[in-house]
Amino acid sequence: MILARLLLIVAMLSLAACVSPPVQEMSNARQAIAAAVEAGAAEEGEVASAQRLLRSAEKFLQNKKFREARRAAVAAKLKAFEALEAVRPPPDE
Repeated sequence: MILARLLLIVAMLSLAACVSPPVQEMSNARQAIAAAVEAGAAEEGEVASAQRLLRSAEKFLQNKKFREARRAAVAAKLKAFEALEAVRPPPDE
């Protein structure tokens, strides 16, 4: 009985997280893009892709399509990380 209630609460919280605005994900994507640009990755194709994905996320957010906005924001962050890795010097061995 207690386990069933706990599972129900977890499911409800998970569902609420999916339909709420992806504020943190949007912030993470913006910060990742800014870090990549600051590191000199502005010429990398991944930065342009990240910026396009972030613009898509913003449009989805305006249209209250929060799941799509979250997916696009996470993808933008990952693209920015790829750009950052492309310009980061290899570690000394």
